[in-house]
Amino acid sequence: MTVSVYPGVRTADLDVDVTQDVTKLYTDGITARKGAFTAEWADRMREDIEAAFEEARSRPDGAVGRGPNRWYVEIHPEQLRGFVDLVDHPWVRSVATAVLGPDYRIVELGFDVPLEGAVNQPWHRDFPIPEETRTERRLTSLAFNVTGVDTTEDMGPFEIAPGTQWDDEPDFAHGMFPPRERYGRYEELAVRKYPRRGDISARTALTVHRGTKNESSKARPVLVLGLDGPGANNADRHDTAVTRPFWESLPERVRRHLDCPVVEELTPLTQKHTIEGLVMGDA
Repeated sequence: MTVSVYPGVRTADLDVDVTQDVTKLYTDGITARKGAFTAEWADRMREDIEAAFEEARSRPDGAVGRGPNRWYVEIHPEQLRGFVDLVDHPWVRSVATAVLGPDYRIVELGFDVPLEGAVNQPWHRDFPIPEETRTERRLTSLAFNVTGVDTTEDMGPFEIAPGTQWDDEPDFAHGMFPPRERYGRYEELAVRKYPRRGDISARTALTVHRGTKNESSKARPVLVLGLDGPGANNADRHDTAVTRPFWESLPERVRRHLDCPVVEELTPLTQKHTIEGLVMGDA
C-alpha cells in the first residue's frame, strides 16, 4: 500500500525524522522509540499510576474492568507529574503531526493494569474502523503507551497482530471482536512486546491485539495517551479536565492540542470507556 504522511506535512520540517515510524504504523500498526525517557522518569510515572489506581478503586466506577484482574483508569493530566514531558516529547509531537496533522488533539490519558491472575483477553480492536480509514486508508487516531515496568514473559505481555488494522470484516462483533474461528490468523501473526522503562510505543488501536495471561506476582501498569486527528471523535468517550492554574502553566505548544475543559476544581472521574466484550476475558 502507498504510505504517506498527513497532507501538507513534510517530515523534514519536524523535530525528529519519523518517516520510518509512519511507515511502520501504516504497515505493522505499531512503532516505538526505545529509551525516550530514563528509567527514573518511568518509576515516577508508576508511582503516580499506583496512587491514582488506589484512589480510583476506593469509589464506585472509579476503575473499569478489562477482564479478570485487569483494570483501566482514566486520569486528569494533573495526576501525572510527567504529563508535559510526555506530550511535548519531540518524538511524540513529530509522530502525531506526521500521522494526524498539525491540529491533532490530546483526548485521553489513562492506564491499564493487568494484575496477578489476569487472563488472556479476546483478540480485539479498541473501536470499530472509522469510515475515513475504511475508504481513504488513512489513520485518524493514535495511542501512545509507556510501560511502568520492565516487561518479562511471565507478566502477560501485550500481543499484537501486525497489519490487521485494515481488516474490515462484517462479522466482527460490534466492529471490534473477530469471531473465535478466526483466531488462528491472529495467533500466526502475533508478536509479543517486551518494553522497558523509558520506552514509548505508538500504535493504531485498530490493529487487532490482546493482553495475555499474567502468570507473575507483579502488576504490569501501562500508561495510555490517546490522540485524535481532525474528524475523529474519541474525545466523546473521555472526561478529563484541567484546572485553570494548571492550564496557565502549560506551554502554548501543549495548550493548543489539549482538548478538555478548564475547570475551577477537579472532580473524580467516572469511567466511560467501557469495552463490554473484554469484561470476561477470553472465556
